[in-house]
Amino acid sequence: MSDFNTLDDADLAGKRVLVRVDLNVPVENGRISDTTRIERVVPTIRHIADKGGKVVLLAHFGRPKGGPDEVNSLRGVAAAMGDHVGHPVHFLPHTIGEPALQAVQALKNGDVLLLENTRFHKGEEKNDDAFVEALAALGDIYVNDAFSAAHRAHASTEGLARRLPAYAGRSMQAEIEALTRALEKPERPVVAIVGGAKVSTKLELLGNLVKKVDVLIIGGGMANTFLAAQGRPVGKSLCEHDLTDTARAILADAGACEIVLPVDVTLAKEFKAGAAARTAGIGDVEADEMILDIGPQSIAHVATVLRRAKTLVWNGPFGAFELKPFDTGTVAIAKDAARLTADGQLVTIAGGGDTVSALNGAGVAEDFTYLSTAGGAFLEWLEGKVLPGVEALRKR
Repeated sequence: MSDFNTLDDADLAGKRVLVRVDLNVPVENGRISDTTRIERVVPTIRHIADKGGKVVLLAHFGRPKGGPDEVNSLRGVAAAMGDHVGHPVHFLPHTIGEPALQAVQALKNGDVLLLENTRFHKGEEKNDDAFVEALAALGDIYVNDAFSAAHRAHASTEGLARRLPAYAGRSMQAEIEALTRALEKPERPVVAIVGGAKVSTKLELLGNLVKKVDVLIIGGGMANTFLAAQGRPVGKSLCEHDLTDTARAILADAGACEIVLPVDVTLAKEFKAGAAARTAGIGDVEADEMILDIGPQSIAHVATVLRRAKTLVWNGPFGAFELKPFDTGTVAIAKDAARLTADGQLVTIAGGGDTVSALNGAGVAEDFTYLSTAGGAFLEWLEGKVLPGVEALRKR
């Protein structure tokens, strides 16, 4: 992290510390159903509080339109945060202005205050100078601990880092270190698993990875497009037939990067839990069948590839993992990767909503070297894009 200032470089005692966190947590029936994002920022909050800083939390929640509304208020998150931090988290139904200035002024060293949803103000997403200045007036130091929002050049993710002394929080630091370790300074051979539904959503990702990894394993619905590009029958499977030329070009331009596609598949005529399924070679797909997972030979081949790898980057499942028995491939490979990680043979870094869900379903999420909850930001980093919220933290 030599390019970035971290909390270890910050003088925090007595300082008003604006901390951008991601509290855009899922809420069902008024209760937070997944507290992972809250848990990720607890180390940063505790560190600043323990060092005598005054913690002022900035976050967005939902997609409010036209200003404040109760549905998208952060009020309900404050109590849950206090439970995890082990310290009261005060809430203020304002983000800027005199009420916010007074509330911050009243903080004692070690106190934690959560301000209202930054997206209640149009200036947030526009990165408006006036809104940035209003936020900056509340703090002496800025800390970004929201990698998941770092691909947005918003006032609280990029603008503030240009106005105040800026530091990476613990979660941000861990994310940057993990992704740098995976693609910028990896231990080779490097293997990438890319799955998911469509090639069209991951063209830039595939184009960047073939230049950086030694083996690219393609799974999920997008593998069907590559199989079709090779003249293989895919029946009524999800397939982007209009992108077969693109798939052929990716295969042709792979150079030294080995590309692994399924050699056998799991098929069904219906997409539903417990549907009658069979496995077959990739040349034996009937017109009324769908490819919904990889088969046992493909699982064995991927396992062999992983055993000779040193670094694995994973984004996207191998099949329709939400329904049994079509989670078999994803679960088997996830467990293989977890075992290799536990044995010290493999560095495993995974991210993306479906990937996190799949690894949780396989019971191995905690066994990977690093699991990113960032979604879009994780994907854009893998695509080789510059993330404004990260760039703004670089030492100047």
